[in-house]
Amino acid sequence: MNFFDGWQEFSADGATVPFYKTNKDGVNFVGFDSRPCPPPEPMLNAFAAIKFADANTKILMINHKFPAGLIPKLQAQFDIEREDIEGGAVKMTFTLKSGASVDGVDTSLCH
Repeated sequence: MNFFDGWQEFSADGATVPFYKTNKDGVNFVGFDSRPCPPPEPMLNAFAAIKFADANTKILMINHKFPAGLIPKLQAQFDIEREDIEGGAVKMTFTLKSGASVDGVDTSLCH
C-alpha cells in the first residue's frame, strides 16, 4: 500500500527514505515510510521529519512496528495518533501541541 499517492516527493536532510508533502483541507502534511529501514533509521527519519512540524504541519510516519523508543522523546511536544495497519505496521500522526516547539525535542538516539 502506498500511503503517499498524489503527494509531492522531496529530499530531507538526514533522511534515509524519500519524504512526501501535501496539503489537505488547509493542513500541511509531511510523511515518510520507514518500514524497510533497520534501526536506528526510523528514528533518524522521524527526527528529520519533525523539523518541518509547526502549528499547521503534521508529520505522518509509517513504520514496521510501534516506535516505542521514539514516543517518549516526542510526547511532551506532540499529540500522537496511532493507527495499526497490515502486518503489524503502524501509521503515526504527530501534531505539534499548542505552544510547543520542536526545539525541545531530545534527538539523541536510544540504545
